[in-house]
Amino acid sequence: MGGWVYILSNRRDGVLYIGVTADLAARMVQHRSGKGSAFCRRYGLTRLIHAEEYEDISDAIAREKAMKAWKRAWKIELVERANPEWDDLFERFG
Repeated sequence: MGGWVYILSNRRDGVLYIGVTADLAARMVQHRSGKGSAFCRRYGLTRLIHAEEYEDISDAIAREKAMKAWKRAWKIELVERANPEWDDLFERFG
């Protein structure tokens, strides 16, 4: 079973949330309806700004753990390399 690592934000240079899921579209529906994590609800994190797909969920989980340990600047650099405008990518993956 495959998986996704994703980053949400509320705006450019805003709060970041890194998560992992087997079904990105379903997880985004949860976040957008307020049924995702309490952290995302608290900060209004509904904008999908980065997503990586993995063939094996264990690889996605390992990547999520590694990314959560990164410095904020590294996370921002990752996002801006692929999505310099911090566009909401939900339509591409949903």
